[in-house]
Amino acid sequence: MSLTSQGLKASFQTELGPTPGHFIADTVKIRSVADWIPKRIGNKFGYVHRDGVKTIKARFSHVSFFAEDCTLLHSINPEVRKYGTSKYATVRFEGKDYRIDQNGTLLYLYNKEDLGLCPLVFKEQRFFSFVRNGFYGLVEKATFFDETDYRQYVIYPQFQYLHVLEGDDLDNPMLIAVKDNKFGVITIEGKIVIPFLYDDIKRNYAWKLGGLFEVSLDAKEYFFVDVHNRKY
Repeated sequence: MSLTSQGLKASFQTELGPTPGHFIADTVKIRSVADWIPKRIGNKFGYVHRDGVKTIKARFSHVSFFAEDCTLLHSINPEVRKYGTSKYATVRFEGKDYRIDQNGTLLYLYNKEDLGLCPLVFKEQRFFSFVRNGFYGLVEKATFFDETDYRQYVIYPQFQYLHVLEGDDLDNPMLIAVKDNKFGVITIEGKIVIPFLYDDIKRNYAWKLGGLFEVSLDAKEYFFVDVHNRKY
């Protein structure tokens, strides 16, 4: 018995299998996809806009979503604080880390003398995966005391694996689940968001930062899908 709670690439707009929109909880439907989505071409990374038209050239060895960087937002250097906003993304170019704008322009080269301290903000997960008799289920920490009482489970143990993804809504997290050796995504009500089609789904910040899931059909090549299983 154990309580467990557990870490960028893309293509564009084709359907992969059924779109389980009618299974998706209302709270999921309002989650917007990031404007700029990391995209790998060969051994370099760039971005594709979610409209499928605009791109940022793939010339970086590493990229992140356009998101805040609290070390820059709290910099002692007021001139660089603006680069900590979500208008910019962190990339690695020729071995150095930069912030770029939405044109792909290298605007700020990271300098450790500029980096401030991030405020300590800890939000404890409300739900955790729980293993019983070799199967994973879901429990709410505040109300789970007896593993033999099936009424105390949010989802009774039935999956080969279950992982609570980090997100902004602690009451309605997305769950990566494995069933019949295939990965999918479900809600805490057990509703299917992403069908069980994939050989792997990464446990990273794609959902929190981009409203996306990073998936693979062969555990080698990865791409992003949204809550409607649209490929990017």
